[in-house]
Amino acid sequence: MHVQGFLYEYNRGDRNFSGVILHNADLSNCNLSGINLSHADLSGANLSGANLTRANLKYANLKSANLTDADFSGAHLEGGNLTGAVLKGATLLGSNLIRADLRSTDLEAADLRGANLSDTTVDSANLQPAHRSGACAEGGDLVGANLTDAAAEAIAEDTVAVASRTACC
Repeated sequence: MHVQGFLYEYNRGDRNFSGVILHNADLSNCNLSGINLSHADLSGANLSGANLTRANLKYANLKSANLTDADFSGAHLEGGNLTGAVLKGATLLGSNLIRADLRSTDLEAADLRGANLSDTTVDSANLQPAHRSGACAEGGDLVGANLTDAAAEAIAEDTVAVASRTACC
């Protein structure tokens, strides 16, 4: 699907774009609130500054996508491939990232408050200085993650604390 056709259909009220292929698409600063992009291929896409609040991005491919300053508040990103994505300054308030692949992802200054990071893979990710109050990371793999900032180090502490509980978030 071409970007123009995609945006035309979205603006007409369509919200179901499950499985759409928008590889390398420029969707910067677009309002895509409440959209269903489950199983979509958005690899290499530019979604910087986009509004993706309450979006369904389950199992979406966001590999190497530019997600700088995007708003994913309340979004569902379970099982998503965010390998190498740039989420600098992104808002992920209360988002669901269960089983997401965040390897080599740049989450510098991302707001992860209330996000569910259970069973995520974040090795070699940059998590400094991420805001993470109330973030849940049960079973998360933090191997090789850049946790040099004190706030990001707290994510590792939360992971240990949360992993000892039976329920998460």
